[in-house]
Amino acid sequence: MPPRRRRNRPAPQPQLNEAAQLADQLQAAGYTKSGIARIINRDASLVSQFYTKNKGAAFVPALQQVLAAVHTGGITDLPELAALASRHITRRTTASGTKARVRSKAVLITPTGSGTGRVAAQAIASGSSRLRPLIAEAARQGLRLAFTVRLAKTSYVHPSGSRTDSPGIRRDVTQRADHTEERSYGSAQTGGHDAADFARRVDAAGGDVTAAVHQWLVETGRINPDAHILHLEVRTWRPR
Repeated sequence: MPPRRRRNRPAPQPQLNEAAQLADQLQAAGYTKSGIARIINRDASLVSQFYTKNKGAAFVPALQQVLAAVHTGGITDLPELAALASRHITRRTTASGTKARVRSKAVLITPTGSGTGRVAAQAIASGSSRLRPLIAEAARQGLRLAFTVRLAKTSYVHPSGSRTDSPGIRRDVTQRADHTEERSYGSAQTGGHDAADFARRVDAAGGDVTAAVHQWLVETGRINPDAHILHLEVRTWRPR
């Protein structure tokens, strides 16, 4: 009797780590991997590595809080979930027990005075401190600056595209599907803002760049006092 052929049994699927399991639950609740990445303020490729490279342990507490907020608190807004997650994300520990360094882009100003810095939800929640050196250096060099903010549409006082709100806007108003809007204030054509003046505002706000920009927008009647800045970009240049 010929020997029976052995059937090729499929290899057992590896057990998903906790970060991947939580990501699965968030996807079942309607969030994409890209959306989860925005919530933890990381690249979407990292979320994929929860599954392929067993990464994500540092984000488990944040993902647990986000999942609880979605299921029990009924919170669905990505910026609000990102602000919640940012309070529970800590840097991973190296093999020697020290905190791992976070790789970030250096803030530079070119010889022509051109410099750009951008921050999103997690950095904004901590005062956008990464932008402070850019503004301080721009002030030292006597540069001009402009900034772009992103807020909920209802947070602006003036209607979209109003020349009263942002005359000489460098880019047209950018409207997004999540009911937020980006508006720019200042440009090389209109002269922009004095970097030294904004540096003083930042110092008066205890180094909180977000608070300084928010205060200027409220003082000039552009946004509501309870508005929340979701994204912030600062640009500099040398006046002619």
